[in-house]
Amino acid sequence: MYLLLPMDSTNEEEAKLAKVFEAKTWAQVNVEDGKIQSIKYNDAFDGFDEISEAVVLENDFENPMMFMDYNMMPLVAHTQRSIDDIVEAYLFRELHDLAY
Repeated sequence: MYLLLPMDSTNEEEAKLAKVFEAKTWAQVNVEDGKIQSIKYNDAFDGFDEISEAVVLENDFENPMMFMDYNMMPLVAHTQRSIDDIVEAYLFRELHDLAY
């Protein structure tokens, strides 16, 4: 599963989830067998070789339409901000569907 995250930095230790229009970079996280397999960064959300299946947004007020055009499922991380916390929440089904 490829998760797409708008991030404020490419530094994996310090990067935090950002609002879509404030994202400095995009992280595509490949999660398989309950583990992070890889993390790739790109300046554009649609600049990755693989297609992301879900996008993780910071709050319910983000506009998911441009991601839905790419058939990505919008999920919301209300309290999680780091990549590790977001992936853990995804694995335990603690991310919420966007209420639009």
